Amino acid sequence: MAMTVEQKTETRTGGLWNIAAEEPDRIALVDPGGESRTYGQLVSEANRYGRGLQELGLRPGDSVVMMLHNSADLVAFYFAAYQTGLYIVAVNWHLTGPEVAYILKDSDAKAFVASSRFSAAARQAADESGVANRYSVGEIDGFTPLRDLGTSDERPEIRTAGGPMLYTSGTTGKPKGVRRPLTGADPDQVPLASSGFFSIFGIRPFDDHVHICGSPLYHTAVLNFVAISIQVGHKVVLMDRWDPEEMLALIERHRVTHSHMVPTQFHRLLALPEDVRSKYDVSSLRVMIHGAAPCPKEVKRRMLHWWGPVVTEYYAATEGGGTVISGEEWLRKPGSVGTAWPNSVVTVLGDDGNELPVGEPGQVYMRMGGSSFEYHHDKKKTEESRVGDMFTLGDIGYLDEDGYLFLCDRKSDMIISGGVNIYPAEIEGELVTHPKVADVAVFGVPHVDWGEEIKAVVQPEVGIEPSEALTEELLAFARERLAKFKLPRSVEYVDELPRDPNGKLYKRKLRDPYWQGRANI
Repeated sequence: MAMTVEQKTETRTGGLWNIAAEEPDRIALVDPGGESRTYGQLVSEANRYGRGLQELGLRPGDSVVMMLHNSADLVAFYFAAYQTGLYIVAVNWHLTGPEVAYILKDSDAKAFVASSRFSAAARQAADESGVANRYSVGEIDGFTPLRDLGTSDERPEIRTAGGPMLYTSGTTGKPKGVRRPLTGADPDQVPLASSGFFSIFGIRPFDDHVHICGSPLYHTAVLNFVAISIQVGHKVVLMDRWDPEEMLALIERHRVTHSHMVPTQFHRLLALPEDVRSKYDVSSLRVMIHGAAPCPKEVKRRMLHWWGPVVTEYYAATEGGGTVISGEEWLRKPGSVGTAWPNSVVTVLGDDGNELPVGEPGQVYMRMGGSSFEYHHDKKKTEESRVGDMFTLGDIGYLDEDGYLFLCDRKSDMIISGGVNIYPAEIEGELVTHPKVADVAVFGVPHVDWGEEIKAVVQPEVGIEPSEALTEELLAFARERLAKFKLPRSVEYVDELPRDPNGKLYKRKLRDPYWQGRANI
C-alpha cells in the first residue's frame, strides 16, 4: 500500500547528508544553466571542499569569505564550511576591492573564494587584506581553482555546525558582522530554528516543494531560504540574473511552490504586458514571501489579485526576530507587516524604555527566543541597540489592538533601493574628502521602480561654482571608492546645508519635500 504524501513527510529524515544517504539521486538544485545537481553530488563536493579547508588548517570558529555568483559551486562551498564549523561570510559582489578587503580583515578570514566574474575586485581585496588561502570559480591570477581544494570526498574528520556571519551596516557606515555563538550541533541534523522558521510560513519538509531563487545569494534571507530548502528536502532552482518573464517560465517548468522576493521584483512582474503574464501557469505557487523593503499598497493588492493569497510578507532583522502576515490577513489589515513570530517578541518602546500603549508610535524592539548575538569588533554598537534583552533597528512603528505591527518610518537615514540597504553615512564619508566639497548630505528620494534612489546635496568649497562638470568629477571620484549601487543618481548644490550650532544636520529639511504626499516607510 503506497504511503500518502503526509505519511512520507513524517517518516523521511531531513538534513543534507541524511537525504544524500537515503536518496542520493534526488535532485537538490538546478543551476542557472539548467543542469541538475543531486543530493549525492552536492554532498560529494561539500565533503571534498570541507576536507580541503581542514587540510589548510582551518578549525571550528574560523571564518571564510565567499564572493560568488549564484551557482551550484556556491551552495557546495557553503555546506562545506557549514559542516566544518566555520563562520561563512557571503560578500556582496558589487563591492569594490577595498570594501571587500575591509570585510576580509574585519572577519579574520582564513580563506577566500571568488568568481572570475569579479576577478579585479577579488585580486585587489586579497592583496590588500593579505589573506593567504585564495580559491576561484573560473580563472583568477594568483588564485587556486576551487575544484583543486581537497582530494577526497569522504566526510571531514572534524564535523560540527558552523553558521553565517552576516554583515550589516549602521549609522557609522562601516559594516559590522553579526556573529552568533556556534551551537556545536551535529551538521547532519536540521536545526530546529531552520524548520521552525519555515513553519512560520506554513512550509513543511519535503511535501513536493520547489524553491526558486532569483536574488543574489549574498543577501541574508536569500541564502537562508536556499540552504534551509535543501536541508528539508526541497528542490532549489537558481537564477543567475533575475528576469521577470524567465521567472514565470521557470515557475511553470519546475512547478515552483515558494520563493523569497522583494517589492521591486513585484513591480517588474506587473510591468509585463498582460498577454505575457497570462500565458504562464503559476497555479503551483503556495507561498511567495517578500520582505527587505516596504511594498507599496497598490503593488501588493495587484499581486494578490494575480497570484492569490499566496503572497506573504514579513519584517525581520539579520540580528533575529520578526513579524509575518499572510495575504488574507493583509487584506484585513492593509499596510501592516503582521504579528510576532512564534517564540519571538515584538514591542514598541518610548524614549524612556517603557512600553507604549496601542496605537502610539515609538521605536520597534524585538527578541527571538533566547538567542543572542554581538556585532563583531563593535561592543559599543551591540550595547546601543539594546534595552535589556531586546534590540532595535531604529525603526518607528506602532501595534494595533490585535497585536499587528505598522511601520511609520524606518531608520532616519537608511535608503532601501531594490530591497538593498544603503547607508548614506558611508557615501557622505567618501564624498566629503573631495577637495571641492565643503559639506554633503545623502538621502533617498522616490523612484517608481526601485522604491528609492540616492540623491546627494553638496555644499561646494568657497570659490567653487556648481556645474555639470563638477557633478561628473564628484561621481568619478565616488566610482573609485564605492560600489555602483551606492553611487548617487543625482547631485544638487546649496550654499549651505541646514545644521544646528552643534553641527547636527537637519536632513529631513532636505529630504521631506521629495516625499510630500507619499508614504516614506
